[in-house]
Amino acid sequence: MHRPDPDFWRGRRVLVTGASGFKGSWLVLALRELGAVVTGLSLPPPQGPSHFVLAGVDAELDHCEVDVRDYGAVAEVVKKARVEVVFHLAAQALVFAGYADPIGTYGSNIMGTVHLLEALRHSPGVRVLVNVTTDKVYADAQSQAHVEGGRLGGADPYSASKACSELVTAASASWAVPAGLMIATARSGNTLGGGDWAANRLVPDAVRAAQDRRSLSLRCPTAVRPWQFVLDSLGGYLLLAQALHSRDDGESFVGGWNFSPGVGCEPTVVELATALAEALGAPCPVVEDQPETPAETAILRLDSSKAREHLGWQPSVDWRGCVEQTARWYRVWLDGADVGRESRSQVRGYLAG
Repeated sequence: MHRPDPDFWRGRRVLVTGASGFKGSWLVLALRELGAVVTGLSLPPPQGPSHFVLAGVDAELDHCEVDVRDYGAVAEVVKKARVEVVFHLAAQALVFAGYADPIGTYGSNIMGTVHLLEALRHSPGVRVLVNVTTDKVYADAQSQAHVEGGRLGGADPYSASKACSELVTAASASWAVPAGLMIATARSGNTLGGGDWAANRLVPDAVRAAQDRRSLSLRCPTAVRPWQFVLDSLGGYLLLAQALHSRDDGESFVGGWNFSPGVGCEPTVVELATALAEALGAPCPVVEDQPETPAETAILRLDSSKAREHLGWQPSVDWRGCVEQTARWYRVWLDGADVGRESRSQVRGYLAG
C-alpha cells in the first residue's frame, strides 16, 4: 500500500479550493503534515460547528475567502499564489441542497470549474490539477460497479452539475491547458470522518441524534453506498497528483479515477448506522416513514481497480474501521476535548501507514 511521499510535497506550493469545507480542511492538514505550503480558496467556514475552525486549520494556510463563481477573484488568487499543484474541491456538495438551489449549484459546480481552468490557463507555473467530483457522476448502472469509462449522467442538479464538471475538465485540453499541465478527476465514494456537520448526511445526523439521546430515523435503510474513510480518499488524490507531476508517463494518468472500497464490501445504511450508534453510545437507529423526498439510487458502487493497480492505492481500513475512526473523533468533540489534536493524530497515523 503506497502512501504520499513527504519528499515530493515538502516545500511544494499547493492551492486547495474548498479549503474551509469538510474534506478540504482535512486535505490541508495532510498537506501541512507532508510539508507543503498551502493556499486556500473558499467561502468562509459554515456557521455552527466547523472542522476548519475547531481543528485550527485556519492557522495552517494562507486562506483567501473567495466564491468560485467570481472569476476575477479566483484569477487573482491563482496569480498571487504561484502554486504548482491544485486540488479543486470547492463545490455545492449536497444532493438535497441542489434541489433547493439549482442555480447556485450549477453556478458553483460548473462555472466554478470553468473559472478555475481559465485562471490556470494564464498561470504557466501550475503543473497539476486534480478536480474532485463524486461517485454520482455516473449514469445509473443498476447496482453494477461503475468503472471510469462508464457513461456520465445525473438525474438531479448536484449529480448533473458534477458530471458537467467532468465534461468541462475533459474538454479543457482544447482551450485551457498550458503546456505541461496535467489534469485528472477523482471520483470518490461517500466519505466518512470527523468534523462533518452537513445536513441530510448519515454521520452528522447520527451525531446529532447521539447528542439528543434519541434514535436516528433512517430514510433509506437498505441503500448501499461506497463508504470510505476521509483520509483514504485524500490519500488517493495525493498519490494521483504525485503521479501526474513526477512520473515519466504522467500523461497516462490524465482522466478520471475512482477511489472506493472493494466491490461487495460496502454495508447497507442500516448496518453502518447501527455500528455508528454503538460506537457513539447512542440508541439504535429506527426505520420510520419519512416525508416524501426525491428518489435516490438504491445501490451505488465504484470499481477502483485502476487506482489499486496503477497508483498502488487501497483503503487503509474497512468500513468498520472507518466507523471506529469517525466515532473516535466525535467522542472527543462530545467530551469537549481537543479535536485539532485528534485530527492531526489521525493524519500522522495515516501517513505513517
